[in-house]
Amino acid sequence: MKPSEIFGRIKGICKRMGMKTIIAGCAVLVLCGAIALNLILQDEPEDATANKLAVDLTEDTVQPTLAADEVQDYFASISVQRKQARDEAIEVLASVAGSETALEEAKQAALTDMNKLALEIEQEANIETLVQSKGFQQCVAVINNDKCSVIVETTGLMPGEVAQISEIVYEQTGIVPENLKIIERQTDA
Repeated sequence: MKPSEIFGRIKGICKRMGMKTIIAGCAVLVLCGAIALNLILQDEPEDATANKLAVDLTEDTVQPTLAADEVQDYFASISVQRKQARDEAIEVLASVAGSETALEEAKQAALTDMNKLALEIEQEANIETLVQSKGFQQCVAVINNDKCSVIVETTGLMPGEVAQISEIVYEQTGIVPENLKIIERQTDA
């Protein structure tokens, strides 16, 4: 197929779908990619706390150990980042869903994605509450499709605690332990 034929087909698709719909769809894809990247990178401390990390060499792993106030700041920062990413995603999806020029399929997809985000927000809150009820002071859960990351404040996780967290995540979301990542933020004991 010649480049001119490919360009002609793309041009025809753009005319049928409408340029605004294509732009809105691309914006949604870019935003979803940014959210995914944010969630992947968020378990790395980004503030001055990163410079104050101590190294705990237990069980042949390097675990960050933070002072109590640094842990509070870390968990607050993660919660704010997650809320900002979700708010941005909901704003873009709402603009697509409310657009007069978007195709009905794009509007329906935006509404479906908004409902999925709302469910994930509810599941994350349930996980956090239930994990904290097991004695953890701080917890942040992040669900992304069929994967979940749970960040907990701890002085070292015991196997029974890992099992409790895994069970809570499975009961609330159906996410299997293989798709669960538990991240410890250790505090000075």
